[in-house]
Amino acid sequence: PGVGRFIQVLAAASHVRTAVEIGTGTGVSGLYLLGASAEIALTSIDIESEAQHVAREAFGRASVRPGRTRLINGRSADILPRLASKSYDLVLLDGDPLETAGDVQEALRILRPGGTLVVARALAGGRVPDPARREEDVVALRTLGKELLDAAELRSSLVPIGDGLIVSVLR
Repeated sequence: PGVGRFIQVLAAASHVRTAVEIGTGTGVSGLYLLGASAEIALTSIDIESEAQHVAREAFGRASVRPGRTRLINGRSADILPRLASKSYDLVLLDGDPLETAGDVQEALRILRPGGTLVVARALAGGRVPDPARREEDVVALRTLGKELLDAAELRSSLVPIGDGLIVSVLR
């Protein structure tokens, strides 16, 4: 809940109108995003169609108008390149850690200047800060985190709540 509320406040403070999330899951993060403003339109991408079905039901129970959500079943690597450039205010990445670096590149393309990128689970259960951990997903997240924090075109911060978030604003 703390991470969800943080993302909700971030979206509200940034006056987000259009958001994309990778990793629909059962709709929990989507509900937090949609709760930031009655004006937010959410595009949510996931490879699990059953999870998206559950999310669609959760959005309905929360009385979210169907026109505010677009659930797309598929891999982020296949879907993100089809989204319009500079069209979104916020992108939340909560998918496969091994695909996150590629998702970041597409996210930066589709974000408007001043848009916000949020990378969820950036600390991978505390494994990322431990230099002895060399698993492929941990190394990928560690490398991505360093790149985002050092990127000149971004203002970024690691937020140590939940499993860690990297929040970046595109200059």
